[in-house]
Amino acid sequence: MKIYRFIVVLSLFFLSCDQKSKVEKEVEEIPVDIKVERFDKVFFETKPEDLAKVKRQYPFFFPAGNDDSVWLQKMQEPIWREVYEEVQKKYSNFEPVRQEFNSLFQHVKYYFPKTKIPKVITVIGEMDYNAKAIYADSLVIVSLELYLGKDHKFYEFPNYLKQNFEEKQIMPDVVSSFAYRNIPAFPDRNLVSQMIFEGKQLYAKDLLLPEYTDADKIGYTPEQIKWCEENEAYMWRYFLEKEMLYSDDPKLTTRFMTPAPFSKFYLEIDNDTPGRVGAWIGWQMVRSYMKNNNVTLPELLKTDSKEIFEKSKYKPKK
Repeated sequence: MKIYRFIVVLSLFFLSCDQKSKVEKEVEEIPVDIKVERFDKVFFETKPEDLAKVKRQYPFFFPAGNDDSVWLQKMQEPIWREVYEEVQKKYSNFEPVRQEFNSLFQHVKYYFPKTKIPKVITVIGEMDYNAKAIYADSLVIVSLELYLGKDHKFYEFPNYLKQNFEEKQIMPDVVSSFAYRNIPAFPDRNLVSQMIFEGKQLYAKDLLLPEYTDADKIGYTPEQIKWCEENEAYMWRYFLEKEMLYSDDPKLTTRFMTPAPFSKFYLEIDNDTPGRVGAWIGWQMVRSYMKNNNVTLPELLKTDSKEIFEKSKYKPKK
């Protein structure tokens, strides 16, 4: 009997691998050739007298109401010149990242065939960590000053933010922006709806970035992923016992959904927790839903959170 079970499990494993390879083979056949424009280089290597030409070429980077003196000052200010130099050191050869974009958008085209292949434009922004990478239909804008490595001397941010200022976070950030644009806003603001909303964009990374680790997808360290896996049942029981799932108390968003150094159970374990554990739980719910229902990724993103929760059959591992 044990040998029979082993053969069955082994057969299922190889069948799963074969299915995955079939999908990946089809993905690899999709023609994608991402074009990259280095606006960061164009801007900082332009002579002041040629600023008007750059403004005509990239009008969307020069909002009305700002005098040219603002841009000329940034071009020549020593601190921004130093940022530019550091970006060029790190990304003098952008080809490896471009190849990552090719792979990503091959997967996007596989699951979302009508999606346009965007042009990627790299910039040096204003150190706005809320806008590191933006997907905007025909454009992807990447602020390279926020991908220099978590230990870079420029960063005066808390560690929970800096840990994601790495090159490997460019693609996950782009997928987050892409997914958010494709997930309809639902009226419910209770905790479980927020969990599943975040779980959808994280599940999109499972399919669009299949080679990435769970830690990279959510922006955790491997240790933080391990903590969540080991405490999944405990966290779920806590949410149930405190009757939080259907609460729309805005404080729950701060405690469990927004980026933070840790989540706030108001218990001794808090310092051991990563932030956004609600998003991680939502991810597991969505994974369970997709395992138990025959649904495409585009359909998933449009499915009501309540339906996903009820049909997910989510049961944490003990």
